[in-house]
Amino acid sequence: MRSTFMGLETAKRGMYTQQSAIYVTGHNIANANTPGYTRQRVNFEQTTPYPAASMNRPQIPGQLGTGVKDGTIQRIRDTFVDEQFRGENNKFGYYESLAESISKMEDIMNEPSDFGLSKAMAQFWQSLQDLSTNPENEGARRVVLQRGTSVAETFQYLHSSLTTVRNDIKKEIDATVIEINSLAKQISSINQQISEVEPHGYLPNDLYDERDRLVDQLSKLVPIETNTVNYGGNSLSIAEGGRTVSIVMADGTKRPLIEADNRDRPIAAGEMLNLGEGKGKLAALIYAYGDDADGSGLYPGILDSLDKFAFTYAQVFNEIHSGGFDLKGQPGKPFFDGMGTDYKGAAGKIKVANLVPSDVAASLIPNENGNGQNALRLGNIKDLVITNSTLTIGDEVLDLKIESGTLQSFYEGVIGEMAVKGQQANRLRHNTEVLLNSVDNNRRSISEVSLDEEFSNLIQFQHAYSASARMINVVDEMLDKIINGMGHVGR
Repeated sequence: MRSTFMGLETAKRGMYTQQSAIYVTGHNIANANTPGYTRQRVNFEQTTPYPAASMNRPQIPGQLGTGVKDGTIQRIRDTFVDEQFRGENNKFGYYESLAESISKMEDIMNEPSDFGLSKAMAQFWQSLQDLSTNPENEGARRVVLQRGTSVAETFQYLHSSLTTVRNDIKKEIDATVIEINSLAKQISSINQQISEVEPHGYLPNDLYDERDRLVDQLSKLVPIETNTVNYGGNSLSIAEGGRTVSIVMADGTKRPLIEADNRDRPIAAGEMLNLGEGKGKLAALIYAYGDDADGSGLYPGILDSLDKFAFTYAQVFNEIHSGGFDLKGQPGKPFFDGMGTDYKGAAGKIKVANLVPSDVAASLIPNENGNGQNALRLGNIKDLVITNSTLTIGDEVLDLKIESGTLQSFYEGVIGEMAVKGQQANRLRHNTEVLLNSVDNNRRSISEVSLDEEFSNLIQFQHAYSASARMINVVDEMLDKIINGMGHVGR
Protein backbone atom coordinates (compact mmCIF):
# COMPACT_ATOMS: atom_id res chain seq x y z
CA MET A 1 0.00 0.00 0.00
CA ARG A 2 1.50 3.29 -1.05
CA SER A 3 1.51 6.23 1.43
CA THR A 4 -0.83 9.16 0.87
CA PHE A 5 1.92 11.43 2.17
CA MET A 6 4.43 10.16 -0.41
CA GLY A 7 3.77 13.05 -2.81
CA LEU A 8 4.68 15.63 -0.17
CA GLU A 9 8.22 14.29 0.14
CA THR A 10 8.64 14.16 -3.66
CA ALA A 11 7.51 17.78 -3.97
CA LYS A 12 9.71 18.88 -1.08
CA ARG A 13 12.78 17.29 -2.70
CA GLY A 14 11.93 19.00 -5.95
CA MET A 15 11.75 22.40 -4.21
CA TYR A 16 15.02 21.90 -2.36
CA THR A 17 16.86 20.73 -5.48
CA GLN A 18 15.57 23.55 -7.71
CA GLN A 19 16.43 25.98 -4.92
CA SER A 20 20.03 24.70 -4.93
CA ALA A 21 20.15 25.14 -8.71
CA ILE A 22 18.87 28.72 -8.34
CA TYR A 23 21.61 29.47 -5.78
CA VAL A 24 24.32 28.02 -8.04
CA THR A 25 22.99 30.04 -10.97
CA GLY A 26 23.16 33.16 -8.80
CA HIS A 27 26.78 32.31 -7.94
CA ASN A 28 27.59 32.03 -11.66
CA ILE A 29 25.94 35.38 -12.40
CA ALA A 30 27.76 37.06 -9.51
CA ASN A 31 31.14 35.82 -10.83
CA ALA A 32 30.52 36.53 -14.51
CA ASN A 33 33.46 38.97 -14.54
CA THR A 34 35.73 37.18 -12.06
CA PRO A 35 39.09 36.27 -13.70
CA GLY A 36 39.57 32.51 -13.91
CA TYR A 37 36.05 31.65 -12.72
CA THR A 38 34.50 28.50 -14.20
CA ARG A 39 30.73 28.22 -14.38
CA GLN A 40 29.16 25.58 -12.16
CA ARG A 41 26.11 23.36 -12.39
CA VAL A 42 24.06 21.15 -10.08
CA ASN A 43 24.09 17.52 -11.15
CA PHE A 44 20.48 16.39 -10.68
CA GLU A 45 20.04 12.74 -9.65
CA GLN A 46 16.86 10.67 -9.38
CA THR A 47 16.22 9.38 -5.89
CA THR A 48 15.68 5.70 -5.16
CA PRO A 49 12.31 4.53 -6.56
CA TYR A 50 9.57 2.97 -4.41
CA PRO A 51 9.22 0.18 -3.55
CA ALA A 52 12.52 -1.64 -3.35
CA ALA A 53 12.63 -5.22 -4.54
CA SER A 54 11.84 -7.36 -1.44
CA MET A 55 9.63 -10.13 -0.11
CA ASN A 56 7.28 -7.69 1.62
CA ARG A 57 6.96 -5.14 -1.17
CA PRO A 58 3.44 -3.77 -1.76
CA GLN A 59 1.63 -5.18 -4.79
CA ILE A 60 1.49 -2.18 -7.11
CA PRO A 61 1.92 -2.15 -10.90
CA GLY A 62 5.50 -0.93 -10.79
CA GLN A 63 8.07 1.22 -9.01
CA LEU A 64 7.17 4.86 -8.44
CA GLY A 65 9.74 7.62 -8.72
CA THR A 66 10.40 9.46 -5.47
CA GLY A 67 11.75 12.68 -6.94
CA VAL A 68 15.16 14.31 -7.41
CA LYS A 69 18.16 15.33 -5.36
CA ASP A 70 21.17 17.56 -5.97
CA GLY A 71 24.00 15.07 -6.26
CA THR A 72 27.07 17.32 -6.71
CA ILE A 73 27.92 20.88 -7.69
CA GLN A 74 30.52 20.56 -10.47
CA ARG A 75 32.64 22.89 -12.57
CA ILE A 76 32.20 22.79 -16.35
CA ARG A 77 35.81 22.36 -17.45
CA ASP A 78 37.66 20.44 -20.17
CA THR A 79 41.13 19.38 -18.98
CA PHE A 80 42.24 18.53 -22.54
CA VAL A 81 41.56 22.10 -23.68
CA ASP A 82 43.38 23.36 -20.57
CA GLU A 83 46.48 21.41 -21.61
CA GLN A 84 46.24 22.84 -25.12
CA PHE A 85 45.98 26.36 -23.73
CA ARG A 86 49.00 25.94 -21.48
CA GLY A 87 51.09 24.54 -24.31
CA GLU A 88 50.31 27.50 -26.56
CA ASN A 89 50.67 29.92 -23.65
CA ASN A 90 54.16 28.56 -23.03
CA LYS A 91 55.20 29.14 -26.65
CA PHE A 92 53.66 32.60 -26.67
CA GLY A 93 55.55 33.53 -23.50
CA TYR A 94 58.83 32.55 -25.20
CA TYR A 95 58.36 34.40 -28.47
CA GLU A 96 56.81 37.45 -26.82
CA SER A 97 59.83 37.83 -24.53
CA LEU A 98 62.32 37.05 -27.33
CA ALA A 99 60.72 39.58 -29.68
CA GLU A 100 60.90 42.20 -26.94
CA SER A 101 64.60 41.50 -26.31
CA ILE A 102 65.44 41.75 -30.02
CA SER A 103 63.35 44.91 -30.34
CA LYS A 104 65.47 46.58 -27.64
CA MET A 105 68.61 45.48 -29.51
CA GLU A 106 67.29 46.92 -32.77
CA ASP A 107 66.49 50.22 -31.06
CA ILE A 108 70.08 50.46 -29.83
CA MET A 109 71.75 49.48 -33.11
CA ASN A 110 69.36 51.81 -34.95
CA GLU A 111 70.18 50.52 -38.44
CA PRO A 112 69.61 51.65 -41.09
CA SER A 113 69.32 55.29 -40.05
CA ASP A 114 71.18 58.59 -40.00
CA PHE A 115 72.23 58.04 -36.40
CA GLY A 116 73.78 54.56 -36.31
CA LEU A 117 77.32 53.25 -36.59
CA SER A 118 77.08 52.91 -40.38
CA LYS A 119 76.40 56.62 -40.74
CA ALA A 120 79.23 57.57 -38.37
CA MET A 121 81.68 55.39 -40.30
CA ALA A 122 80.47 56.70 -43.66
CA GLN A 123 81.08 60.26 -42.48
CA PHE A 124 84.54 59.25 -41.25
CA TRP A 125 85.43 57.66 -44.59
CA GLN A 126 84.13 60.73 -46.42
CA SER A 127 86.28 63.02 -44.27
CA LEU A 128 89.34 60.93 -45.21
CA GLN A 129 88.52 61.19 -48.89
CA ASP A 130 88.08 64.95 -48.50
CA LEU A 131 91.47 65.09 -46.78
CA SER A 132 93.08 63.17 -49.65
CA THR A 133 92.25 66.00 -52.03
CA ASN A 134 93.68 68.68 -49.74
CA PRO A 135 96.08 66.94 -47.30
CA GLU A 136 97.65 70.14 -45.91
CA ASN A 137 94.32 71.64 -44.88
CA GLU A 138 94.20 71.80 -41.06
CA GLY A 139 90.42 72.10 -41.04
CA ALA A 140 90.10 68.83 -42.98
CA ARG A 141 92.52 67.19 -40.57
CA ARG A 142 90.49 68.36 -37.58
CA VAL A 143 87.35 66.93 -39.19
CA VAL A 144 89.10 63.56 -39.60
CA LEU A 145 90.02 63.50 -35.90
CA GLN A 146 86.52 64.52 -34.89
CA ARG A 147 84.86 61.97 -37.18
CA GLY A 148 87.20 59.26 -35.85
CA THR A 149 86.25 60.24 -32.31
CA SER A 150 82.59 60.01 -33.33
CA VAL A 151 83.13 56.46 -34.60
CA ALA A 152 84.92 55.42 -31.40
CA GLU A 153 82.22 56.98 -29.21
CA THR A 154 79.50 55.25 -31.25
CA PHE A 155 81.23 51.92 -30.66
CA GLN A 156 81.39 52.71 -26.93
CA TYR A 157 77.73 53.76 -26.85
CA LEU A 158 76.56 50.58 -28.57
CA HIS A 159 78.66 48.38 -26.31
CA SER A 160 77.53 50.19 -23.16
CA SER A 161 73.85 50.22 -24.13
CA LEU A 162 73.81 46.54 -25.13
CA THR A 163 75.58 45.62 -21.89
CA THR A 164 73.08 47.65 -19.86
CA VAL A 165 70.12 45.92 -21.52
CA ARG A 166 71.79 42.55 -20.95
CA ASN A 167 72.20 43.35 -17.27
CA ASP A 168 68.52 44.37 -17.16
CA ILE A 169 67.64 40.99 -18.67
CA LYS A 170 69.57 39.31 -15.85
CA LYS A 171 67.47 41.25 -13.35
CA GLU A 172 64.34 40.18 -15.22
CA ILE A 173 65.51 36.54 -15.03
CA ASP A 174 65.84 36.90 -11.26
CA ALA A 175 62.40 38.52 -11.04
CA THR A 176 60.88 35.73 -13.16
CA VAL A 177 62.44 33.07 -10.92
CA ILE A 178 60.92 34.83 -7.89
CA GLU A 179 57.55 34.88 -9.66
CA ILE A 180 57.82 31.14 -10.48
CA ASN A 181 58.60 30.35 -6.84
CA SER A 182 55.74 32.54 -5.66
CA LEU A 183 53.26 30.82 -7.98
CA ALA A 184 54.54 27.41 -6.86
CA LYS A 185 54.07 28.37 -3.21
CA GLN A 186 50.52 29.58 -3.87
CA ILE A 187 49.60 26.42 -5.80
CA SER A 188 51.08 24.29 -3.02
CA SER A 189 48.99 26.18 -0.45
CA ILE A 190 45.82 25.63 -2.48
CA ASN A 191 46.66 21.93 -2.81
CA GLN A 192 46.84 21.78 0.97
CA GLN A 193 43.43 23.42 1.34
CA ILE A 194 41.92 21.04 -1.23
CA SER A 195 43.38 18.06 0.62
CA GLU A 196 41.47 19.16 3.72
CA VAL A 197 38.13 19.43 1.89
CA GLU A 198 37.91 16.60 -0.65
CA PRO A 199 38.14 13.66 1.79
CA HIS A 200 34.88 14.89 3.35
CA GLY A 201 33.02 14.35 0.08
CA TYR A 202 32.94 17.96 -1.13
CA LEU A 203 34.13 19.61 -4.35
CA PRO A 204 36.05 22.84 -3.62
CA ASN A 205 35.28 24.35 -7.03
CA ASP A 206 36.47 27.86 -6.24
CA LEU A 207 39.82 26.49 -5.05
CA TYR A 208 40.08 24.50 -8.30
CA ASP A 209 39.51 27.72 -10.25
CA GLU A 210 42.19 29.63 -8.38
CA ARG A 211 44.67 26.79 -8.80
CA ASP A 212 44.01 26.56 -12.55
CA ARG A 213 44.45 30.33 -12.87
CA LEU A 214 47.86 30.13 -11.17
CA VAL A 215 48.92 27.12 -13.27
CA ASP A 216 47.97 29.09 -16.40
CA GLN A 217 50.26 31.92 -15.28
CA LEU A 218 53.05 29.47 -14.51
CA SER A 219 52.74 27.84 -17.95
CA LYS A 220 53.69 31.13 -19.61
CA LEU A 221 56.95 31.27 -17.70
CA VAL A 222 58.28 27.70 -17.94
CA PRO A 223 57.29 24.41 -19.64
CA ILE A 224 55.41 22.38 -17.05
CA GLU A 225 53.88 18.95 -16.61
CA THR A 226 51.12 18.34 -14.07
CA ASN A 227 49.92 15.11 -12.48
CA THR A 228 46.99 14.29 -10.22
CA VAL A 229 47.25 13.23 -6.57
CA ASN A 230 44.27 11.39 -5.03
CA TYR A 231 43.58 12.52 -1.47
CA GLY A 232 41.48 9.45 -0.58
CA GLY A 233 38.97 9.40 2.27
CA ASN A 234 35.42 10.01 1.05
CA SER A 235 36.62 11.91 -2.02
CA LEU A 236 34.10 11.86 -4.86
CA SER A 237 34.95 10.11 -8.10
CA ILE A 238 34.90 13.45 -9.93
CA ALA A 239 37.13 15.17 -7.36
CA GLU A 240 40.17 16.69 -9.11
CA GLY A 241 42.63 15.96 -6.31
CA GLY A 242 45.98 17.64 -5.86
CA ARG A 243 48.46 18.68 -8.51
CA THR A 244 52.15 17.95 -8.73
CA VAL A 245 54.03 20.30 -11.05
CA SER A 246 57.39 19.69 -12.73
CA ILE A 247 59.47 21.86 -15.05
CA VAL A 248 60.31 19.98 -18.26
CA MET A 249 63.91 20.41 -19.42
CA ALA A 250 65.15 20.42 -23.01
CA ASP A 251 66.39 16.83 -22.70
CA GLY A 252 63.05 15.61 -21.34
CA THR A 253 64.12 15.37 -17.70
CA LYS A 254 61.83 16.92 -15.11
CA ARG A 255 62.69 19.26 -12.30
CA PRO A 256 60.02 18.92 -9.52
CA LEU A 257 58.45 22.21 -8.49
CA ILE A 258 55.52 20.98 -6.38
CA GLU A 259 55.69 17.55 -4.75
CA ALA A 260 52.90 15.04 -4.08
CA ASP A 261 52.92 15.97 -0.39
CA ASN A 262 52.06 19.58 -1.35
CA ARG A 263 55.58 20.86 -0.65
CA ASP A 264 57.04 23.35 -3.12
CA ARG A 265 60.67 23.16 -4.24
CA PRO A 266 61.78 26.69 -5.15
CA ILE A 267 64.25 27.40 -7.92
CA ALA A 268 67.52 28.60 -6.44
CA ALA A 269 68.70 32.11 -7.25
CA GLY A 270 70.94 31.97 -10.31
CA GLU A 271 69.83 28.48 -11.25
CA MET A 272 69.99 28.64 -15.06
CA LEU A 273 67.71 25.92 -16.37
CA ASN A 274 68.23 24.27 -19.77
CA LEU A 275 64.66 24.69 -20.97
CA GLY A 276 65.13 24.65 -24.74
CA GLU A 277 63.89 26.87 -27.55
CA GLY A 278 60.26 27.96 -27.55
CA LYS A 279 59.71 26.96 -23.91
CA GLY A 280 58.35 29.89 -21.96
CA LYS A 281 59.41 33.37 -20.94
CA LEU A 282 62.29 32.22 -18.72
CA ALA A 283 63.87 30.24 -21.58
CA ALA A 284 63.74 33.33 -23.84
CA LEU A 285 65.36 35.49 -21.16
CA ILE A 286 68.09 32.91 -20.52
CA TYR A 287 68.81 32.70 -24.27
CA ALA A 288 68.85 36.49 -24.61
CA TYR A 289 71.20 36.91 -21.62
CA GLY A 290 73.47 34.11 -22.83
CA ASP A 291 76.49 32.49 -21.22
CA ASP A 292 79.74 34.31 -20.50
CA ALA A 293 81.69 31.04 -20.49
CA ASP A 294 81.15 30.16 -24.16
CA GLY A 295 79.72 33.44 -25.48
CA SER A 296 76.47 31.80 -26.55
CA GLY A 297 73.18 33.65 -26.50
CA LEU A 298 71.56 36.61 -28.18
CA TYR A 299 73.33 39.55 -26.53
CA PRO A 300 76.75 37.92 -26.05
CA GLY A 301 76.65 37.07 -29.75
CA ILE A 302 76.13 40.62 -30.97
CA LEU A 303 78.55 42.04 -28.38
CA ASP A 304 81.18 39.57 -29.59
CA SER A 305 80.58 40.57 -33.22
CA LEU A 306 80.76 44.25 -32.30
CA ASP A 307 84.04 43.67 -30.45
CA LYS A 308 85.51 41.78 -33.42
CA PHE A 309 84.45 44.56 -35.77
CA ALA A 310 85.89 47.34 -33.61
CA PHE A 311 89.15 45.47 -32.95
CA THR A 312 89.66 44.48 -36.60
CA TYR A 313 88.77 47.93 -37.89
CA ALA A 314 91.22 49.61 -35.50
CA GLN A 315 93.91 47.01 -36.26
CA VAL A 316 93.67 47.51 -40.03
CA PHE A 317 93.32 51.29 -39.73
CA ASN A 318 96.39 51.58 -37.49
CA GLU A 319 98.45 49.40 -39.82
CA ILE A 320 97.64 51.52 -42.87
CA HIS A 321 97.99 54.75 -40.90
CA SER A 322 101.47 53.71 -39.71
CA GLY A 323 102.44 53.15 -43.35
CA GLY A 324 101.92 56.85 -44.16
CA PHE A 325 103.55 60.08 -43.09
CA ASP A 326 102.30 63.11 -41.20
CA LEU A 327 102.90 66.77 -42.00
CA LYS A 328 106.31 66.64 -40.36
CA GLY A 329 107.39 63.75 -42.54
CA GLN A 330 107.28 61.32 -39.63
CA PRO A 331 105.74 57.80 -39.89
CA GLY A 332 102.15 57.65 -38.76
CA LYS A 333 101.34 56.91 -35.14
CA PRO A 334 98.56 54.52 -34.07
CA PHE A 335 95.25 56.29 -34.71
CA PHE A 336 93.02 54.17 -32.43
CA ASP A 337 94.05 53.19 -28.93
CA GLY A 338 92.83 51.69 -25.65
CA MET A 339 91.94 48.15 -26.75
CA GLY A 340 95.01 46.11 -25.77
CA THR A 341 95.78 42.79 -27.46
CA ASP A 342 92.52 40.94 -26.72
CA TYR A 343 89.52 41.77 -28.87
CA LYS A 344 87.08 41.04 -26.03
CA GLY A 345 85.48 44.32 -24.95
CA ALA A 346 87.22 46.26 -27.73
CA ALA A 347 84.02 48.08 -28.74
CA GLY A 348 83.70 49.47 -25.23
CA LYS A 349 87.36 50.58 -24.96
CA ILE A 350 88.23 51.89 -28.41
CA LYS A 351 89.22 55.55 -28.59
CA VAL A 352 91.21 57.91 -30.78
CA ALA A 353 94.83 58.28 -29.62
CA ASN A 354 96.08 61.61 -28.30
CA LEU A 355 96.80 63.14 -31.72
CA VAL A 356 96.94 66.66 -33.09
CA PRO A 357 95.81 67.53 -36.65
CA SER A 358 99.37 67.42 -38.00
CA ASP A 359 99.73 63.82 -36.79
CA VAL A 360 97.25 62.48 -39.34
CA ALA A 361 99.36 60.46 -41.79
CA ALA A 362 97.70 61.43 -45.06
CA SER A 363 100.76 61.09 -47.32
CA LEU A 364 102.52 58.03 -48.71
CA ILE A 365 105.71 60.02 -49.37
CA PRO A 366 107.28 62.07 -46.58
CA ASN A 367 107.24 65.85 -46.99
CA GLU A 368 105.58 65.74 -50.42
CA ASN A 369 103.02 68.52 -50.68
CA GLY A 370 99.63 67.53 -52.04
CA ASN A 371 100.15 63.84 -51.47
CA GLY A 372 96.98 62.43 -49.92
CA GLN A 373 97.34 58.86 -51.11
CA ASN A 374 97.43 57.35 -47.62
CA ALA A 375 94.28 59.23 -46.60
CA LEU A 376 92.62 57.73 -49.68
CA ARG A 377 93.78 54.25 -48.62
CA LEU A 378 92.34 54.84 -45.15
CA GLY A 379 89.04 55.88 -46.68
CA ASN A 380 88.86 52.65 -48.68
CA ILE A 381 89.44 50.30 -45.72
CA LYS A 382 85.80 49.23 -45.83
CA ASP A 383 86.37 47.59 -49.22
CA LEU A 384 89.48 45.54 -48.36
CA VAL A 385 88.78 41.82 -48.75
CA ILE A 386 89.68 39.55 -45.84
CA THR A 387 90.46 35.90 -46.64
CA ASN A 388 90.88 33.12 -44.07
CA SER A 389 91.07 35.71 -41.27
CA THR A 390 94.10 37.37 -42.86
CA LEU A 391 94.71 40.59 -44.73
CA THR A 392 97.95 41.52 -46.51
CA ILE A 393 98.96 45.19 -46.30
CA GLY A 394 102.28 45.85 -47.97
CA ASP A 395 104.71 43.37 -46.48
CA GLU A 396 102.56 42.76 -43.41
CA VAL A 397 100.08 39.89 -43.08
CA LEU A 398 97.52 40.70 -40.39
CA ASP A 399 95.78 37.96 -38.43
CA LEU A 400 92.24 39.20 -37.93
CA LYS A 401 89.15 38.15 -36.00
CA ILE A 402 86.88 38.38 -39.05
CA GLU A 403 87.06 35.28 -41.21
CA SER A 404 86.18 36.58 -44.68
CA GLY A 405 84.59 39.36 -46.69
CA THR A 406 84.99 43.09 -46.12
CA LEU A 407 84.55 45.14 -42.97
CA GLN A 408 81.40 46.66 -44.40
CA SER A 409 79.91 43.31 -45.42
CA PHE A 410 80.69 41.90 -41.95
CA TYR A 411 78.77 44.67 -40.21
CA GLU A 412 75.93 44.43 -42.72
CA GLY A 413 75.79 40.70 -41.98
CA VAL A 414 75.54 41.37 -38.24
CA ILE A 415 72.66 43.81 -38.77
CA GLY A 416 70.99 41.50 -41.29
CA GLU A 417 71.14 38.53 -38.90
CA MET A 418 69.63 40.65 -36.14
CA ALA A 419 66.83 41.77 -38.46
CA VAL A 420 66.04 38.20 -39.54
CA LYS A 421 65.90 37.04 -35.92
CA GLY A 422 63.59 39.93 -35.12
CA GLN A 423 61.28 39.17 -38.04
CA GLN A 424 61.17 35.48 -37.14
CA ALA A 425 60.43 36.20 -33.47
CA ASN A 426 57.64 38.61 -34.37
CA ARG A 427 56.17 36.19 -36.89
CA LEU A 428 56.17 33.31 -34.42
CA ARG A 429 54.80 35.53 -31.69
CA HIS A 430 51.91 36.48 -33.98
CA ASN A 431 51.28 32.86 -35.00
CA THR A 432 51.34 31.55 -31.43
CA GLU A 433 49.10 34.41 -30.29
CA VAL A 434 46.53 33.48 -32.95
CA LEU A 435 46.59 29.84 -31.83
CA LEU A 436 46.47 30.85 -28.17
CA ASN A 437 43.42 33.07 -28.75
CA SER A 438 41.72 30.29 -30.71
CA VAL A 439 42.23 27.76 -27.89
CA ASP A 440 41.25 30.36 -25.30
CA ASN A 441 38.02 31.14 -27.15
CA ASN A 442 37.26 27.41 -27.28
CA ARG A 443 37.92 27.09 -23.57
CA ARG A 444 35.82 30.13 -22.73
CA SER A 445 32.94 28.77 -24.79
CA ILE A 446 32.98 25.75 -22.48
CA SER A 447 33.75 27.29 -19.11
CA GLU A 448 32.88 30.96 -19.19
CA VAL A 449 29.64 32.29 -17.73
CA SER A 450 27.07 33.32 -20.33
CA LEU A 451 24.57 35.71 -18.74
CA ASP A 452 21.92 34.89 -21.36
CA GLU A 453 22.24 31.18 -20.61
CA GLU A 454 22.19 31.77 -16.85
CA PHE A 455 19.07 33.94 -17.08
CA SER A 456 17.39 31.21 -19.12
CA ASN A 457 18.38 28.61 -16.53
CA LEU A 458 17.17 30.87 -13.74
CA ILE A 459 13.69 31.07 -15.27
CA GLN A 460 13.67 27.32 -15.86
CA PHE A 461 14.60 26.53 -12.24
CA GLN A 462 12.15 29.10 -10.94
CA HIS A 463 9.26 27.51 -12.86
CA ALA A 464 10.31 24.05 -11.65
CA TYR A 465 10.39 25.34 -8.07
CA SER A 466 6.93 26.86 -8.46
CA ALA A 467 5.58 23.64 -9.96
CA SER A 468 6.92 21.64 -7.00
CA ALA A 469 5.27 24.09 -4.63
CA ARG A 470 2.02 23.75 -6.58
CA MET A 471 2.27 19.99 -6.21
CA ILE A 472 2.34 20.40 -2.43
CA ASN A 473 -0.91 22.35 -2.68
CA VAL A 474 -2.47 19.55 -4.71
CA VAL A 475 -1.42 16.90 -2.19
CA ASP A 476 -2.67 19.12 0.60
CA GLU A 477 -6.10 19.30 -1.04
CA MET A 478 -6.12 15.54 -1.46
CA LEU A 479 -5.29 15.03 2.21
CA ASP A 480 -7.93 17.56 3.23
CA LYS A 481 -10.54 15.62 1.27
CA ILE A 482 -9.48 12.36 2.94
CA ILE A 483 -9.25 13.75 6.45
CA ASN A 484 -12.18 16.15 6.49
CA GLY A 485 -14.45 14.94 3.71
CA MET A 486 -14.56 11.20 4.30
CA GLY A 487 -16.20 9.13 7.12
CA HIS A 488 -19.37 11.25 7.56
CA VAL A 489 -21.96 8.90 6.06
CA GLY A 490 -25.57 10.06 6.33
CA ARG A 491 -24.93 13.70 6.97
